[in-house]
Amino acid sequence: MIRLLIVDDSALIRKLLGEIFARAGGFEVRVARDGLAALEQNRSFAPDVVTLDLDMPRMDGLTCLDRLMVERPCPVVIVSSHSLPGAEATLKAFELGAVDVMPKPGGPVSLHMDEWAPRLVAKVRGAARAKVRSSLRLRERVRQRIGAALAAAPSAPARALRPMAEGDGLVLVGASTGGPPALEALLTALPASFPWPILVAQHMPASFTGALARRLDKLCALAVIEVREPVPLQPGMVYIGAGDADLLVSRRDAALVAMAAPPLPAHLWHPSADRLVASAMEELAPARIIGILMTGMGNDGAAAMAELHARGGHTIAEAEETAAVWGMPGELVKAGGAEWVEPLPDIAARLLAMVP
Repeated sequence: MIRLLIVDDSALIRKLLGEIFARAGGFEVRVARDGLAALEQNRSFAPDVVTLDLDMPRMDGLTCLDRLMVERPCPVVIVSSHSLPGAEATLKAFELGAVDVMPKPGGPVSLHMDEWAPRLVAKVRGAARAKVRSSLRLRERVRQRIGAALAAAPSAPARALRPMAEGDGLVLVGASTGGPPALEALLTALPASFPWPILVAQHMPASFTGALARRLDKLCALAVIEVREPVPLQPGMVYIGAGDADLLVSRRDAALVAMAAPPLPAHLWHPSADRLVASAMEELAPARIIGILMTGMGNDGAAAMAELHARGGHTIAEAEETAAVWGMPGELVKAGGAEWVEPLPDIAARLLAMVP
């Protein structure tokens, strides 16, 4: 039985969410109407998971989350709006310790329950298995491990971008639950001179991937963009797949491009890491591809990266000790497809050692 605390200032939302989890079964549910009530319930009820709204009176969601992670940390799923301010606040929530996000459906909420409810339940069940750990100063710890000389500051002088050379390869990253802070730790540790393009399939709704790309672009020495239309792949660039679509590698006029494609029903979560890796192997020799599978529930990316490894490509799985949820990387390890298994603070150093 999962103890779930639902925090939302809307009585309708509290009622609807309570009904969703009652029908799903396996949950003991309590509710709170604002951040102050949530903190009291966190102490008395000791929930396994919290769903948290961000825009609330008396105490907003971010303040509540900050206090919750100090007083009694537990996995938190942000149930937030589609708006741009909501997206930016959600990324701040990841920084404070939230593990996942589920946007509230637009329009009358009750009209979208049949489609929305199963996805929310799956995210909360996955969050219940997440390890909550302090992520404060994670970027600094990663940079210290790989050496200050390699950790170029975001203010490093910009360099001219160039087309991919014949011997260049690709780095493909898959992540889900707990992924945004893990991506930040990995990408901010790489220097502006990193020679290969990096493509990222982070399971996240479309209303948040643009904000994620903008945030990472401000923090990283590498340039970071969201992919919504075909764009040529260039060294020194990170390409974030747009949410609710799939990120693919293709060719146009002999040049490799990143492109967004409509999602396929065969893949449960999007952008799909499996589909990203499969598309890259159609265009590039496996030996010129490095796959990195990080924290996330389920098994997306494991099958394709295991095949990549079997065909001579290179793979890194995040170690269980640092993954918020050791689902996706754990499945890659179980399949025998992980060339390296590294804790998060060591992945950047391993990647730098592998790229010529």
